[in-house]
Amino acid sequence: MVDGGSQELANFFGWVSIACWLVVYSPQIIENYQLQSGDGLSVGFVVIWLIGDLCNLTGAVMADLLPTVIIVACYYTLCDGTLLAQIYYYRRKRARRGAPLLVAEDPRLSMLYDESSPLLAGDGTAEEPPSRPSFAAALGFVFAVGVLAWAVDRELHRDSPRSKPDEVVEWRSQVLGWISAALFLGARIPQIVKNLSTRCEGLSPFLFVYSIAGNTTYTLSILAASLEWPHLVVNAPWIAGSALTVFLDLFVLYQFAHYRREDGERARARERSE
Repeated sequence: MVDGGSQELANFFGWVSIACWLVVYSPQIIENYQLQSGDGLSVGFVVIWLIGDLCNLTGAVMADLLPTVIIVACYYTLCDGTLLAQIYYYRRKRARRGAPLLVAEDPRLSMLYDESSPLLAGDGTAEEPPSRPSFAAALGFVFAVGVLAWAVDRELHRDSPRSKPDEVVEWRSQVLGWISAALFLGARIPQIVKNLSTRCEGLSPFLFVYSIAGNTTYTLSILAASLEWPHLVVNAPWIAGSALTVFLDLFVLYQFAHYRREDGERARARERSE
């Protein structure tokens, strides 16, 4: 593959990745607002993610990586701060009202604090879960936006092709990059552990669906630019940090599916017994 073609493909995946990350946090931010609580999120998850994104941003700037890499890193950091602010804002809001910290103000949040909470409503019928938009439709829309952004960018630069940036292995950026990769992987662990007790209540699955899509296209944007060894060495921390977190995000989605299946089975068993 010639350099021009590979760079164009890298730009394509890069813009799709940016589109995914522009909306990845929105479902969780909206979920927290609707529940007036951020207790579905692990504080450790968000804090470690934020530190990782700060290291990622600093290393990407120092290494003069692709613009899409730097743009995404900036946006990650801003959204991490927003989620963290929500968690503590809603905690303080409940504390000022004199309500216990772990009081569920929304019926959907009751299982966060009481594993014995009934799955049936007062009339003996199973409570319908809140409707969610289709994953396929939402992902399709996001990908369409990314493709549109890539097409606009390509048209704007049609008469002025961009040269491939010089890539040099710089030890400070590499250290920061590997630290951020380790933090991205480690950040999922507190959330996975928290999900064992909360059964993923108060957590939006879209956060992880879009994260998987964003990290996958992000990795592909780096690989599409070049498969030459020097390029892979320079970008190795960012490839590892994005690609490996996909597997942990898939495990979180497995947790969602497992607990929803268990809840459904318990509800059906209780209906049969009545």
